[in-house]
Amino acid sequence: MYDRAVPGFSRRDFIGGFTALSASLTGMMAFATPGVKPRKHPSMRKVRFQAMDRVRVGIIGVGGRGTGVLSDFLNTGHVDLIAACDINPAATARATRLAKSKGQKEPALYGKNEKDFENLCKRDDLDLVIIATPWDWHVPMAVSAMKNGHHAAVEVPAANTLAECWKLVETSEETRRHCMILENCCYGYTEMMVKLMCDAGEFGEIVHGEAAYIHDLRAILLEDASEGLWRRFPHIKENGNLYPTHGLGPVAQYMNVNRGDRFETLVSLSSREASLTEYRDRTQAADNAKRKEKYQCGDMNTSILRTAKGRTVMLQHDVVTPRPYTRHNMISGTKGTFADYPARIYLDRMGDDSWHDLKEFTDKYEHPYWRKNGELARKSGGHGGMDFIMAYRLVETMRQGDVPDIDVYDTAAWSAPKALSEASVKRGGAPQAFPDFTRGDWDVKPK
Repeated sequence: MYDRAVPGFSRRDFIGGFTALSASLTGMMAFATPGVKPRKHPSMRKVRFQAMDRVRVGIIGVGGRGTGVLSDFLNTGHVDLIAACDINPAATARATRLAKSKGQKEPALYGKNEKDFENLCKRDDLDLVIIATPWDWHVPMAVSAMKNGHHAAVEVPAANTLAECWKLVETSEETRRHCMILENCCYGYTEMMVKLMCDAGEFGEIVHGEAAYIHDLRAILLEDASEGLWRRFPHIKENGNLYPTHGLGPVAQYMNVNRGDRFETLVSLSSREASLTEYRDRTQAADNAKRKEKYQCGDMNTSILRTAKGRTVMLQHDVVTPRPYTRHNMISGTKGTFADYPARIYLDRMGDDSWHDLKEFTDKYEHPYWRKNGELARKSGGHGGMDFIMAYRLVETMRQGDVPDIDVYDTAAWSAPKALSEASVKRGGAPQAFPDFTRGDWDVKPK
């Protein structure tokens, strides 16, 4: 009975109808696939700031990192601190002293409870809210800032989950306010120089990059103050790359990710956990409550990302083994390779099969921001001056009414490997589809 012909319906009609149905289902699945969402509001890709002479800032979180960031923004000479929020009175007092040292009036202070940041965000005299708090607070604070009409600048990582990444994207698009991750490593002297070399074609067609955050933080994770009060706890409940953006941000920019390419797939594996437990048992008293903690995060997490155009990135995270600091910061193409720590370069045209010093290219490729402001940056900015250049550039784009260097789609994409790596590790290294936060806008490089 199943091969009985249907009157007026030929085999050709069946095949054509099946093809049309398949195409329709494929289109529907593009929005049914986990992590891909239809756009409700226009893109923020080419949206400019409204030009302003001075940038009125509110800051949430004035601990060690927040104090440094605030100092860098004030050192640009074009920022007024209007309000500061922290539940530690000593922190807001520090912010007040910084403002007064620049000849500014005392900022309004908030911090009566953990939700008092919402009152700061409700102010109508702010242009930018800087967020330098523990990771779990980044998204609710950034969303509050944007919904109250302010741009948000968020410390790294900006989000913990894919849902949080999408929340930042959708809130930015809905409110027409920018949400920028404060990825200082994108503004390092070497990183900005190598970006210019990539754009000039020195490395040819880019095929591979390597990025990492390898930094011995054992003492910090176990201290009874500052980051020790919160940063260790993800190691108890999560297993993946907990801190992906310092290494990934610069490499993503070398590859023009979200501006001609995009991350498409991620696979991830973690080593066993050993170092943090061993260090804890060696340094903490037997009756210390930390001795009861069980850490899940593997000492080394290695992820491989593949882009839509076939490039790969090795991304690593290790903050618990005794080894020198590195972000890898490597980029390789058809004409040569750059690798950092130490910074070195080899180009095919050199022909001697040995590394060369990057300084050989300084005259041609030193970035104009560093050429102009390098002395001031190194004198007044953190992390070798990159923090000042980051603040200087963001303030400059706001004053000039320009498009931000780093937008909400970068903010989401650079933060997403945290959640994706955890999911892949749980599934034995199974590939994870990387959400297209741009919803198709990645294939056009902005002018």
